Amino acid sequence: MPLDIVTVPCLSDNYAYLVHGPDGVLLIDAPEAAPIIDALDSRGWTLDTILITHHHHDHVGGVEELREKYGATVMGPAAEQDKLPPLDRALSEGDEAGTGAGRFTVIEVPGHTLGHIAFHFPEGGAVFTADSLMALGCGRVFEGTPEMMWDSLSKLAALPPETVVYSGHEYTMTNARFALTIDPGNAALNDRMQAIAAARNDGQPTAQVPLSLELATNPFLRAGKAATKRAVNMADAEDAAVFAEIRARKDSF
Repeated sequence: MPLDIVTVPCLSDNYAYLVHGPDGVLLIDAPEAAPIIDALDSRGWTLDTILITHHHHDHVGGVEELREKYGATVMGPAAEQDKLPPLDRALSEGDEAGTGAGRFTVIEVPGHTLGHIAFHFPEGGAVFTADSLMALGCGRVFEGTPEMMWDSLSKLAALPPETVVYSGHEYTMTNARFALTIDPGNAALNDRMQAIAAARNDGQPTAQVPLSLELATNPFLRAGKAATKRAVNMADAEDAAVFAEIRARKDSF
């Protein structure tokens, strides 16, 4: 049974994801309850499990209402347990659950927050990265260090390139404009910019893309490339230092 993944827009620019698989319906993050309930009702689904990526309110604000309504099991990062709604299961690197295409493994991706985790569905061909790896970007480094975030992104970059990345916000257009300041001659990036503009004009989400496209166009994943280093005048610098420079430029973009 393949996964049926539903993108649920929440708040002003957040995404939650419903994942219908062999073990029932999972929810990745719960920014707010109402649109998630609407998405479930429209499909005749109930909610079995809520998976939390990190403690920020715009990812957990709907957890308690959804737990009360559906009796869902709540799982989230053990490292942030004291900042989260009560967890039925605290998760760390390498933990897994589910069967078949619904089996997921936990990847610790600190940087945006110290306990941020991602959920990788190897047989399902998906990874839910929230505010770590984002479409054409990455989350701000609020709690960790640039070196920590670079290590986290490098973990995600090593997943199979056909894996579809589902990230937590619709920031893609702004991220694309910034990416072009780093890599203006990248033909794949220029093509992607046009595709993003067309999709957004049609009201379509753009934060769900194959990892292969991120590897070809996301400047944060490309910090180790010689061309990227030259573009920021850091030809001989360590990869993490180049990432830190690109992140600093984006912070003030």
